Amino acid sequence: MARYTGPACRLCRKEGVKLMLKGDRCYSDKCSIVRREKAPGQHGANSGRRRVKEYSLQLREKQKAKRYYGILEKQFKNYFVKAEKKTGQTGEHLLTLIERRLDNVVFRMGMADSRREARQLVRHGHFTVNGKKVDIPSYIVNVNDVITVRDSSRKSPRIKVLVENINGRTIPAWLSVDKDNVVATVAALPKREDVDFPFEEHLIVELYSK
Repeated sequence: MARYTGPACRLCRKEGVKLMLKGDRCYSDKCSIVRREKAPGQHGANSGRRRVKEYSLQLREKQKAKRYYGILEKQFKNYFVKAEKKTGQTGEHLLTLIERRLDNVVFRMGMADSRREARQLVRHGHFTVNGKKVDIPSYIVNVNDVITVRDSSRKSPRIKVLVENINGRTIPAWLSVDKDNVVATVAALPKREDVDFPFEEHLIVELYSK
């Protein structure tokens, strides 16, 4: 399945929740969830009247997680398989594994307004991990990895704006960020409480376990 290229706000309306796909716009009155609460499509106004089945709840939770992190189905299923092999709660392992993606780390360290922008910046080779350029958004970071902006990229007008605004960002506890030099160090592996979105991951596990 190809990556979705349509309006990002349509996905939020489909799931009925802010997926924070448009950065600062999601916090403004321009947010589509605020302006148009109904789901997209000609039957959107009647979506709340339908009987919600168990499978539908599970599917929507999985779609919500995929869209929140910007991951395709095959990738997401592969993460689930890896999480399932670990000891403990599969759902928690799934979310914390995805949190370690490089595009998510770039977003969480404050160097992008959205995960979509972070993914684009990583693809364009603007970041290094332990001194080496990495242009793979799905790259999984580990404890003590050091992520920073490439010296040659610091001249980019967009990078300059992001660097100037980094002081206003909230950084998760598992990342240690030197905001003056724009250097992030993975201080620890993320925990479930570090995931700042109210997922019901048990529904995803139930869906894939059928």
